[in-house]
Amino acid sequence: MTTPRPLTPRQQAFVEEYLVDLNASQAALRAGYSRSYPDKTAWKLLRTPAVRDAIDTAKEQRSKRTQIHADWLLSRLAEEALADIADLYDENGGLKPVDQWPLIWRQGMVAAVEVKELFEGRGESREAIGRVSQVKLSDRIKRLELIGKHIDVQAFREKVEVEVSGSLAERLARAKARALG
Repeated sequence: MTTPRPLTPRQQAFVEEYLVDLNASQAALRAGYSRSYPDKTAWKLLRTPAVRDAIDTAKEQRSKRTQIHADWLLSRLAEEALADIADLYDENGGLKPVDQWPLIWRQGMVAAVEVKELFEGRGESREAIGRVSQVKLSDRIKRLELIGKHIDVQAFREKVEVEVSGSLAERLARAKARALG
């Protein structure tokens, strides 16, 4: 068994840059590789065992340091998917002050809150008659989709592989014959 070669300074820079945004082509450019064919350079770097190991190790260290890993993410997505919007309203149907919302709602579940004053009359004689609060929620469907991808719900697969036996032309001809008669 051979010991992997240490990374060159530029390979190490690539690893660090790759971890910024997981964009290999841009990481190659930022690490100082040639501007000619950055996709090809990135592809080669990602297939270099020492570089791949360094990326995996750095990701693992980051997960330990931040305590954010697949279990945490799935738990968080589940908590967000199950959050009840009724928790944002008081017993009279009014929107609670933000500091009274459950923490999960204050951590990105609500994209925006818009409060509009309602008035009756015009000019100096107008009178405030109420308030309308509009709450815009972040995309809950996206959360469910992410959970589905994580637990491998087939409906959320972006790429479906199909094994075809026999020639495609033969199968299409048989299908066409069935359709015609």
